[in-house]
Amino acid sequence: MIEVTNVDHLGIRVTNETGSIAFYEQLGFKVERRADGDSVTILRNSHGIELNLVYNGVDLTGGKNILMDVPEKHTGYTHMALNVGSISKALYALKEQNIAISQGPVSFGRSDAASVFIRDPDRNVIELRGNIAPGEQIEGLERYDPDA
Repeated sequence: MIEVTNVDHLGIRVTNETGSIAFYEQLGFKVERRADGDSVTILRNSHGIELNLVYNGVDLTGGKNILMDVPEKHTGYTHMALNVGSISKALYALKEQNIAISQGPVSFGRSDAASVFIRDPDRNVIELRGNIAPGEQIEGLERYDPDA
């Protein structure tokens, strides 16, 4: 058995380095360095989460995400989920920064957490998931319980 202890980093292939950096900076990531001799920019946030933007992507799907936006279901990673300290603060920040929500807010099962889904400039899906404080009301929250 191989003992996996945590995620080291996420690699995201993008078509536009500058636009992608600007987007991920709105989520709190900052450029740490650019890889020597490779098309990779390494970003990190204050909690140590590392993203590697691989900026050699080519859009062959007319702005669609091949894993999420076409009828045929291709294999691959469909999204990354990032925990946030407060879902209501995340919703406020998304609105302030004019980042569109593609789905949510939604609560899955009987959880005390909620998620919102956004897209980066290349339509890669990002789930922002955070706890709902006791008694807190989240505008537009839908509850999805597959067991109901």
